[in-house]
Amino acid sequence: MTVKRYNAFSDELKRLFGCRVHRISVDAGFTCPNRDGTVGTAGCIYCGGAGSGSFGIARGLPVAAQLEEGKEVMIRKYKAGKFIAYFQPYSNTYAPVARLASLYDEALTVADVVGLIVGTRPDCLQPEVVDLLGEYHRRTYFWLELGLQSPYDRTLARLNRGHDFAAFAGAVERCRERGLRVCAHVILGLPGETRAEMLGTARVLNGLGVDGVKLHLLHVMRGTRLAELHARGEVPLLERDDYVGLVCDFLERLDPRIIVQRLTGDGGRDFLVAPLWSLAKFEVLNAIDAELERRGSFQGCALREL
Repeated sequence: MTVKRYNAFSDELKRLFGCRVHRISVDAGFTCPNRDGTVGTAGCIYCGGAGSGSFGIARGLPVAAQLEEGKEVMIRKYKAGKFIAYFQPYSNTYAPVARLASLYDEALTVADVVGLIVGTRPDCLQPEVVDLLGEYHRRTYFWLELGLQSPYDRTLARLNRGHDFAAFAGAVERCRERGLRVCAHVILGLPGETRAEMLGTARVLNGLGVDGVKLHLLHVMRGTRLAELHARGEVPLLERDDYVGLVCDFLERLDPRIIVQRLTGDGGRDFLVAPLWSLAKFEVLNAIDAELERRGSFQGCALREL
């Protein structure tokens, strides 16, 4: 088995559970304060009408039924032995705590579901919600995923995120006080950001003390504001080799204790506008591995030079 040159989530799961563990995305019917009028109505410019990264989910079914259907696929395709329920589309802490507890509990009743991943925004973490998440952290294997995308307020405004970096940093601090594992979402290739700024994001994550990171390539999905901007030529996108090099540079600057949960985004063939090279996900991942090998580098190696 090839040893990764970065702290891969898959290796962490196999170490903890002794088998292949796969996430199963579920849609629990949440919305978002950036769509229901609380913060805004347009949403982030890259997010489609069904929520970011939401393709392939068996919508319309109860949470447990979605998980059972997902298990069949994961067993058949990947020989998975255990599963983590991933509450993914929209803001999955944006509801009263009683409803949240009911949905999370339903997921944990499904056989071989050994944990929860809950994705949300930093402005959807009221104190009573964070207390509830702390209970699940004590009960099961639990991760909270927080959308950052960029630590630069001008970029967040351009993305129409509806919050600033201070809101993210404050949310991370409150969650860490309860011992929660926090995974930050970051998009590389955002318009207006220099390469130095993108690499500076790694240092920001190191300083915040997050436990995990998901790196996403900026990709354009149909029906989004980003697609309109791209059609007008206002959003340049990275070429594959440029992205591969950027990811390797980022990893070299990332604290080696931070678990890398993703290195590229999945656009979905039916919805992706560009870049089309991102559809070949495993080719991109193999290219990242090969470039790290060529350099003789690994996660965090550049920190020794600072």
